Amino acid sequence: MFDDFSKRSKAVRAALDLAEKKGWRDTSLADIAQEAGLSLSDLRAEFTCKSDILRAFQAKVDEEVLAKAKAAPGEQSPRDRLFDLIMTRFDVLAPYKGALKRISAYLACRPGEAAGLACSTLASQYWMLAGAGAKLDGPGAALRVAGLTAIYAKVFEVWLEDNSPSLDKTMAALDKRLAKGERWLNRAETACADFCRLACGFLPRGWKRGEPAATPPSQPAPPAPSAPAPA
Repeated sequence: MFDDFSKRSKAVRAALDLAEKKGWRDTSLADIAQEAGLSLSDLRAEFTCKSDILRAFQAKVDEEVLAKAKAAPGEQSPRDRLFDLIMTRFDVLAPYKGALKRISAYLACRPGEAAGLACSTLASQYWMLAGAGAKLDGPGAALRVAGLTAIYAKVFEVWLEDNSPSLDKTMAALDKRLAKGERWLNRAETACADFCRLACGFLPRGWKRGEPAATPPSQPAPPAPSAPAPA
């Protein structure tokens, strides 16, 4: 997933190696630069802070998962495709599990720093939904992204402690939560549609969005002259 030539790749890989060895709290930017064979100036040109390195890692994982995603059969449901994508994501993350376990433990006690990863985490799950062919327009899009982010966060915790080769606990937790999330989303979308229909019932008959308001009839205009008026 990481090449040996890009400064960015070298830095991300070095940060993860150090996080596994000494923990995220004790890994400094200077340590990362030294481990990657870079100067601090090189590191600053690529990243703004340690959290930015984690965001770059998330984006790289997204790319790898989407590249590995196979064309799904037409009869496969979006939920099943999403299940496959997230399990592929865990396969991609497997070599970095030790580092992620220590980083996750560190961030669990520091919600302020964890909040800095919220946008990139939502973006990751948006791309997972896109890869699964889920609907990402309309009022339900935000619900889908937020819901999958919450599901993934819980299953990620299970995965961190699941050391079995087949990841049975992880798969069971993911399947259960996706099924529950799908039912909840269906109810939420039905409620939203019902509310829209109810709200439309209070609109004046014949009203259309963007239609100008009716104006009172004006006085009849005087007859036009037979020839243009001078000046």
